Amino acid sequence: MKRVIPVLVLSVAGLIPVWRYEPSIGTTTTTTTTEAVSTPTPTATSSSSGSSSSAPSTSSKKVVQGTAINTEKGTVQVQVTFEGDKISAVSMLQQPNHPQTTAAVPVLIEETLKAQSSKIDTVSGATITSDAYVQSLQAAIDAKGA
Repeated sequence: MKRVIPVLVLSVAGLIPVWRYEPSIGTTTTTTTTEAVSTPTPTATSSSSGSSSSAPSTSSKKVVQGTAINTEKGTVQVQVTFEGDKISAVSMLQQPNHPQTTAAVPVLIEETLKAQSSKIDTVSGATITSDAYVQSLQAAIDAKGA
């Protein structure tokens, strides 16, 4: 009987953090990274410089937005800049306001620039965001070809 009161008090004290927990569902932030994008545009554009007749036209730039993917953590949407057939920059138009996502985004962008495709590894601890990133990235790559 002497142990009943402390056990009850400690049990309630241990459950308080569980009761106060608020998931991050529905909170999103719109951000863009400035490390790889010089002038992001909201729609697909292309430009080329035709000043040199002997050089191939590899300086054409095209900016494409991926599909917005809704997840339980929030919306994920990427914007990809292509120079010719090469991915030159990736930025996040929408991403969940979550610490794992904030840490994962630079890794995902770096992996994309290395792989030059959407076939990249997901970031441990941010699997939901990573999967949505890959889906949005693939949609942008597909839209570039259209």
